Amino acid sequence: MRSLPLPLALTARLTPVAVLACAGWMLSSGPAAPSSAAGHPPGSSTPARPDSAPSSPAAEPKTYTTAPAPCASVPAAAVKSLVPGARTAGKEIPSTDTELRRTCSWNALKGYDYRWLDVSFEVTASDRQAAKEYEQTVTGKSGGGTVPGLGDSAYSVVNLTTEDGQQTREGTVVARVSNALVVVTYNGSDFETKRAPGTDEVNKGAIRAARAAVAALRDGRSG
Repeated sequence: MRSLPLPLALTARLTPVAVLACAGWMLSSGPAAPSSAAGHPPGSSTPARPDSAPSSPAAEPKTYTTAPAPCASVPAAAVKSLVPGARTAGKEIPSTDTELRRTCSWNALKGYDYRWLDVSFEVTASDRQAAKEYEQTVTGKSGGGTVPGLGDSAYSVVNLTTEDGQQTREGTVVARVSNALVVVTYNGSDFETKRAPGTDEVNKGAIRAARAAVAALRDGRSG
């Protein structure tokens, strides 16, 4: 699986305007005013050619304009299987822009077994931008591989970490679907044995959640 400039003082905004206004009045009414264009009386302006206005490039079409509800993106049955004991409704993480970025999290400790699942959506301005962000993300997560048949492109990687003798294995899946990115993080630990679940279990679990999330995005699921 991103600050606003401080407002300028009012006088700082108005002073340059007043100076420019005075200068423009002197140039247009004083003896140093430039002569009018040939064939047009003073005070008139040459009509602009209709075809002389610069044309702005057309915006790239976007398949997705809003992120779907992330907590509705993984079916309840899948949540129960991947995160035993978790509330299937999940918990949405606060976002600065819920139109473009949304994340849901599920986690639970059942006995000594702990599981955590995150599903995130990000809607970008274009397919090109999404592809660029996808490549940057994948480049920073070496050691994984592509996931066939998931979105336009997808990549998964699993890593094992150990802290104070406790292992945690985490799988990450990044998928691009047109101008949107789907990022799934799935990890687990066993606090009794201090070992982590197997690589295959974590990888398959992350991919399962990612497939559900991509389907929800394509279906336009909102709740």
